[in-house]
Amino acid sequence: MRLRILFAAALIGAAGVAPAIAADEPQVVRQEMMKKVGGATGAMAKMVKGEAEFDADAVMAALTSMNEAADGFGELFPEGSETGAKTEAAPAIWSDREGFDAAIMQFKTDVEAGIAAAPSDLDGLKAVFGPITKNCGACHEDYRQKNS
Repeated sequence: MRLRILFAAALIGAAGVAPAIAADEPQVVRQEMMKKVGGATGAMAKMVKGEAEFDADAVMAALTSMNEAADGFGELFPEGSETGAKTEAAPAIWSDREGFDAAIMQFKTDVEAGIAAAPSDLDGLKAVFGPITKNCGACHEDYRQKNS
C-alpha cells in the first residue's frame, strides 16, 4: 500500500513539472521543421563535398522537403512565441518582420528554382545548392541566436 502511495505521489509530482510547451506549440513545430531542412541540407552537402555519391532522387527529395518546410514557415513565429522551448529565434524576427518574411520568400524561391532545375548531375546540384545555402546562412545570421 505504501508503495502505491509513493508511486501516485511521484506521478502527481511529475505531472506538475511536465514541459509547459506542447508538441504542437509553434516553437516546437518550427524547430522540427528546421531539423528537416538541416537534414536535407546535410544530405546534399555530402554530395557536394564528395562524401556521398550524387543521387538525383535524393536531391529531389531533399529539395521537396525544404520546399514543404518553407510553406507557412513564417506563420510559426506568431507574437508571443519569442521565448520557450529553447527557441533560437532572434528578436529581429518580430522587430523586422518584413525582412524576415522576405528572407523566407527568398528561400522558397531558391528552393523552387532548384526543384525546377531538377539537377541530374553534381554540377547541376552545385548550381542550385549555393544560392540555397547562402540564403540559409544569411537568414541565420540575422534571425537566429544561439542558445548558450
